[in-house]
Amino acid sequence: MKKLKKSTTNARRDFLKKSAIGGMGLAFSFSAKSYANILGANDRVNFAVIGINGRGQALTHAIADSKNTSLGYLCDVDTRAMEKGIQLFSERTGKKPKTEEDFRKLLEIKDVDAIAIATPDHLHAPMAIAGVAAGKHVYVEKPCCHNPQEGEWLVEAQKKHGKVVQMGNQQRSAPTSIQAMLDIQEGLIGEVYFGKAWYSNKRGTIGTGKKVATPEWLNWDLWQGPAPRRDFQDIWVHYNWHWFWHWGTGEINNNGTHEIDICRWALGVKYPTKVTSNGGRYHFDDDWEFYDTQVANFEFEGGKMITWEGKSCNPSKYHNRGRGATIHGTKGTILLDRNIYIAWDLDGNKLKEITENDASATTDTVGRGSLDVKHMSNFLDAIREGKQQNSPIDEGYKSNLLCHLGNISQKVGRNLLIDPNTGKILGDGEAMQMWGRTYEKGWEPRY
Repeated sequence: MKKLKKSTTNARRDFLKKSAIGGMGLAFSFSAKSYANILGANDRVNFAVIGINGRGQALTHAIADSKNTSLGYLCDVDTRAMEKGIQLFSERTGKKPKTEEDFRKLLEIKDVDAIAIATPDHLHAPMAIAGVAAGKHVYVEKPCCHNPQEGEWLVEAQKKHGKVVQMGNQQRSAPTSIQAMLDIQEGLIGEVYFGKAWYSNKRGTIGTGKKVATPEWLNWDLWQGPAPRRDFQDIWVHYNWHWFWHWGTGEINNNGTHEIDICRWALGVKYPTKVTSNGGRYHFDDDWEFYDTQVANFEFEGGKMITWEGKSCNPSKYHNRGRGATIHGTKGTILLDRNIYIAWDLDGNKLKEITENDASATTDTVGRGSLDVKHMSNFLDAIREGKQQNSPIDEGYKSNLLCHLGNISQKVGRNLLIDPNTGKILGDGEAMQMWGRTYEKGWEPRY
């Protein structure tokens, strides 16, 4: 099995210089305001991490492992998580970060250059929007938005304030995936027309929630943030919020975003023309509101299609992988995940196999790995030197939008026709009502 070599061909160096995004026709350019915000190449970037559980731990490690960075602040509404975060970072660096419970106060601190957001989904876009409006660069975990409207606002806010905003779809920075995009561009598997993405896990039942007193370690009001207020239930915090419409975005946004994004990148497509989704909560009878089984189809102009299959509670695999994507063309197929790239011709003969030098986790709730550092380093290069991002927020939003459209199609129970120029739903007022959400008074995003 071949390892990705550190030395590369001139063609690949040129390709990386232009970036894989530009090579696939998904160009990103900096505005004059963006250039004005670029730091010096040797400037230290001072971070604050918001949300210390799960992915927040992975981002803390990624920041610590990135060159010329400091982690000055941790922010969380759970005092237990804050204590763990302090211990984790102190063990890694020998330094004790400062802490802040309310992210809004954090944004007022002038020596914070960038924020990394790893909170529940309903807080991602509002925090990111507030961050750029406060003059901070933003690394936001996927999904970048709880609903399509927030994604549009975030893209607009980034353009207005000129700050660097990167979504945590870290496979965009995987050398193996970047190489695959070059090979696709050069015709290795012919004209590409179909991407199949999948995710399989063995999640258990979440049971039935009960109203209980809010734990003393949790600031429930700040946890809810922009979401209309509800009484605390014992099954929501800290992970099962994913499966409730009020807070989360379902498995397709929680995990499908990654592989759907890879397929969209490989096919060079933006907005679909038609979206169809089928499935349900089949495995358990409990309070889970989204779907443990979902198949979403996205059709694009030019005869191209992406399919995502999610099985949250059944770990059966494809190609012996719990998650991944296959890209199909007129001359062959490419398999991609976070750790490997394999290509075959139409007769099943292997054309290429390359593995990442360091592995990344795939189906746990933290997902830590070398790609976190690569993706964070790309974010930092954009801040310091104006280098092209691997995942500018306008591209990240397009992939998240596909996931939201899949959920909306599933919810209304019919196909959605989409404007391929804007991504907006056509001729379906009921479906478009799900484009945004209502907000707790005083929490509406502003930029």
